[in-house]
Amino acid sequence: MKANQVIGASVLFQGLPEHQIKEIVDIIIERTYGKGESIFFEGDPGHGFYMVGEGKVKIFKMSLGGKEQILHIFGEGEPFGEVSVFHGHPFPASAEALSPTKVLYFPRDKFVALVSRNPSIALNMLAVLSLRLRRFTVQIENLSLKEVPARLAGYILYLLKEQGREDSVELEISKGQLASLLGTIPETLSRIFAKMTEEGLIEVVGRRINILDRRGLEAK
Repeated sequence: MKANQVIGASVLFQGLPEHQIKEIVDIIIERTYGKGESIFFEGDPGHGFYMVGEGKVKIFKMSLGGKEQILHIFGEGEPFGEVSVFHGHPFPASAEALSPTKVLYFPRDKFVALVSRNPSIALNMLAVLSLRLRRFTVQIENLSLKEVPARLAGYILYLLKEQGREDSVELEISKGQLASLLGTIPETLSRIFAKMTEEGLIEVVGRRINILDRRGLEAK
């Protein structure tokens, strides 16, 4: 998909007229990354933000002991690192390509000048940041108050809604990455998948999860 199509379809810029989309396209820089390649590290200067053009990007933090905690996984049309636009501080987490990935980079100075001429862009950004805050709140609640089976059940139900399906979902990340996202380890996650299968809640076929008992999942 071309840059103008990605930008026009993104929630960050939806509803903007064509001439404003063109102004945005004029300031972006396209960059490509291989699977596993770092886009930025925690503590790097925040001179701009990014949007996924193609592929998948994970946002994560590393503990002093080397344990990874995935915070978000973003796909096509989703912005990341955008907090730097408002305060210019270093990035608070790291970003890495989960697959061959193309990103659109928005230099902070040029984007701020663009927003000053088009305040509607700022309103869209506030909406996106509000949604991110809500996601973080849910994630913190899940990690601190819910046991791992309930976290997994909640994530599967979230994927149902995100993918617009009724009885199956596709995992777009590895089970190891899913374990990190849910705040657990792969061995524990595998045991929970096996137990849910035994209970007749789900059926796992490769990366596809068939939902056999939705009410049972919701009760977790």
